[in-house]
Parts: sequence; structure tokens; C-alpha cells
Amino acid sequence: MKIYFYFAALFAFFPFHAAHAEENFSMIANRPINTFSIVAFDAASGEMGVAVQSHWFSVGSIVTWAEAGAGVVATQSFADPAYGPRGLALMKSGIKAEAALKALLSADKGEAVRQVAFIDAEGTIAAHTGAKCIESAGHHAGEHYSVQANMMENDKVVPAMWKAFEAAKGDLAERMMLALEAAQEAGGDVRGRQSAAILIVKIKGTGRPWADRVLELRVEDHEYPLKELRRLLTINRGYEQMNLGDAALEKQDMATALKHYSAAAAFVPGNIEILYWQAVTLATNDHLDKALPIFREVFSKDKRWMELTKRLHKPEIIPDTEAGRALVERILKEGK
Repeated sequence: MKIYFYFAALFAFFPFHAAHAEENFSMIANRPINTFSIVAFDAASGEMGVAVQSHWFSVGSIVTWAEAGAGVVATQSFADPAYGPRGLALMKSGIKAEAALKALLSADKGEAVRQVAFIDAEGTIAAHTGAKCIESAGHHAGEHYSVQANMMENDKVVPAMWKAFEAAKGDLAERMMLALEAAQEAGGDVRGRQSAAILIVKIKGTGRPWADRVLELRVEDHEYPLKELRRLLTINRGYEQMNLGDAALEKQDMATALKHYSAAAAFVPGNIEILYWQAVTLATNDHLDKALPIFREVFSKDKRWMELTKRLHKPEIIPDTEAGRALVERILKEGK
């Protein structure tokens, strides 16, 4: 009885009654967000996430949901986005993934065309493929992950996804990307492809959502969305390495800083933004000799970065002092 009243109280706060479900279903009945996705939990890294590709514009804004301390949701097929925030709210309140998903499905008259997967903050999986989802449709729940797909070219997509994920090496983002790429290679969506997204958060929340969100990348519309998502992920890795280099330099660990800067350049060779701020960080930490060759490379490609250098005094990136002004003058003079 306690469980019943607990759910009743939750639904009073997060209304998901039959009338709403029927109305919502009628609104989206002709808009199938048919797709393939993966939700996954990695205790070793303290991360959990969701990744997706579909022949639908901006699929990430509909399918992918995640919150540190709560869980992860993928809601697709004739998608009801309400499963995202409501599912997260239920799991955040302490309800396990299976019970949370069951509660929402039981109040949804459109459950037969829904495809949904939940992971809670303990790594528990729950997944549902409605009996009326467009073929080929199905899901596979493994240890701390679930893959799901509908309206696929063939029935090989789901097996290709889970096998690729289980065999994959690397961080969570890499393994989820490999699962998506395997799905596309196996046939993918019968209609083709249009958009893709990946969202990763920390398992444990800190109360600072901006810090708990590890990665969020979206490809809203592209001929080859997974290739574009892979490109964006690579760029993101470059910026991550640059930030690690800056952090190491602040600790006066030059060897580690240069290692990270080199890795950043390898991920995104020729990226002026990364090169420029690397040079600024080196110059403002008494390593002008190492910064000047980088400034020369940047300025030779685009003179506008010289103008930006003159503007670094106001935010005190380079202090507006005699020494700071002399540093800027030398950078502009010797960096030409």
C-alpha cells in the first residue's frame, strides 16, 4: 500500500493521466521518431550517457535525457518526450529504473508504439519496445547498458550494436559511438539518416549541473550525421587536452602541459583557437620562448588574432601593467 500511495503522490506532482497520454499520442501519431540508440553506465569513470542517430531533425532534443544523480533516458519510436523529465524525476526520487518505466507505461495509452530505455544512478536497466513499433524493432539489455532500435533496415542492427559495445575499448563516449557506427554499418534506419546526438553526465550529482554534464554534442541535420558527430567528438577531445595542459601549467608542470598541448594539436591539427590560447598560456607563465613560434604560426594564418592580443589587458588575461604591456608589444613584434 505504501508503494501505491507513493506513486499516487508522484503522479499528482508529475501528471501523466490517461487523458493527457491520449491527447499527446494523437498529436504525435504521425511523427515517428524511429531511430537507434544506446544508454550506458560506466562505474569506473563515474559516467552515464545516451547516444542516438535517426532520420529526423534534431533527434537529440527529443530522445536524449540525462541528469547526474538521477539517471539516463532514451525515448523514441512514436516518441513522447515527457518520458525524459518524468523518468528522471522518478529515478531521482529513489525509484528504480524498472519501477519508474513501468509506472509511466501503465499510464500511457500509446505504450504500444513507444520504445524507451532507462538507467538509474545505480546502473539498473529497464527497456520497453511496444508491440506496435515499426519493424524491424527490438532492444537488448546487457550489463549496465541497453541498445534499442525501430524502423530498421533489418534485424541485424540491434545485435550489431550490443556486440560492438561489449567489444569496444576506450571511454564511454568512444564505446557508444562505436555502437552507433556498428548500427549504421549493419543497415540502420530504413529511411536513411539525418541527425545524431550524444549526452554524458556524471553518475553522482554535485548540485552544479554545468559541472556534472561531461559531454553534449548534437548534429541537427547532416548527410552523414555519425561522421559529423565523430568529428565533433574529436574536436571536443582536443579542447579537453588543451584545458588539461592549462591546468598542468598552472601547477608549473611544464612537461605534462606540453604533453597535453601536443595531444590537443594532434586531435585538431591547425586549429587556430587552440594554438592561440596555448601560446597565451605559455607566454603568461614565463615561457615566452615556447609561445612565440606558436604566435607566429597563428598570426601568419590570420592577422585578426594580433588585434585580439591587444585587447587582453581589460579582462586581465595579460595585466595592464608596464610588464604586461611590454609582453604584448614583444608578442606582436616578434610574432609577426
